[in-house]
Amino acid sequence: MGLRSFMDGIAPNFEKGGKLQAFYPVYEAIDTALYTPSYTTGGASHVRDHLNLKRIMMTVWLAAFIPVLVGSYFTGYYANGAMAELGMTSVDNWRSVFLDTLTAYNPASVWDNVVHGLAYFIPLYITVFVAGIIFEAWFASKRGHEINEGYFVTSILFTLTLPASTPLWMAAVGIIFGVVLGKEVFGGTGKNFLNPALTGRAFLYFAYPAQMSGDAVWVAVDGYTRATPLGNAALGEDYGVSWFNAFVGNMPGSFGETSTLAILIAACILLATRIASWRVMLGVLLGMVATAGLFNLIGSDDNPMFGMTPMWHLVLGGFAFGAVFMATDPVSAAMTNRGRLFYGLLIGFMCVLIRVVNPAFPEGMMLAILFGNLFAPLIDHSVVQGNIKRRLARV
Repeated sequence: MGLRSFMDGIAPNFEKGGKLQAFYPVYEAIDTALYTPSYTTGGASHVRDHLNLKRIMMTVWLAAFIPVLVGSYFTGYYANGAMAELGMTSVDNWRSVFLDTLTAYNPASVWDNVVHGLAYFIPLYITVFVAGIIFEAWFASKRGHEINEGYFVTSILFTLTLPASTPLWMAAVGIIFGVVLGKEVFGGTGKNFLNPALTGRAFLYFAYPAQMSGDAVWVAVDGYTRATPLGNAALGEDYGVSWFNAFVGNMPGSFGETSTLAILIAACILLATRIASWRVMLGVLLGMVATAGLFNLIGSDDNPMFGMTPMWHLVLGGFAFGAVFMATDPVSAAMTNRGRLFYGLLIGFMCVLIRVVNPAFPEGMMLAILFGNLFAPLIDHSVVQGNIKRRLARV
């Protein structure tokens, strides 16, 4: 019996009247993830395209694995380097059960670094995915609608914003908050005005700041501290990394934010497939460059962040990751073409403003995007009203 026949055979149990009809959204999500739906929309007025919501989300999900692999490598690289520095021959947690047999904790080994990094990413991602999908399925069953594929993207992007040392239970709490309070209470996919992944990440940052920031969370070795280059910059210290290494991702940080190179490769895929908006990305970049350039011209004797150039803002912190994966969220971003450009400009401006003016919060991209989400409806409204006024003036 083939898989298609098996899925068709159990379908009556999940359909209306079946004993498992309450779980039909779960069945439908698995079935349509494996196969293209057999039903089609009739009528000549409908546009037919092979790229549906599921394919869009799966493309973003797959593109996100580029920073996953690069981020995992550097997570393992810094963990293995710290262990060598401390004279450790094994990790002091449950991961040693399989890491001791798969790796030698050698920072010069690509294999050891990737495997060690994945030993932190995979458990986090599984925890995030399972915890979030349970609540996603629960809401879908209660409301009688399908499980939307948007959660595949939300789960991996949320995981990529976390430090490797994040406790699993904390990751679960964060994604549940993001799914429930950031999306489902507003009606689910397509109706939320805030990015769910960033909503969960912001909750964790403010609820558990010690585990989400500081010098002790970026290298996955207990008792080892190392600040991020952005944290050093805020203190007026040497960044501790060259621009090229920062661009490649050779620095401590969250899984997805370190390698601007990997993020740009993913951006090319999303732009080539016309899934992400180039107007949003361009707006974020222009807003950052203009604002950082202005602060460079103003200067400051007591705030070293005034001197950070646009080139450094680009490669440090979560700017590139946020611009490519978070700001371009088609639901919480502006909908009009002109509005997307202004929306991006606002995010770029707010990111630099928070980084420079607020010395207690050197990473401003997360809050900047959430701030932009709040103003996206107003931006679209202003654009639409401006178009109406211009058309009326022609009459």
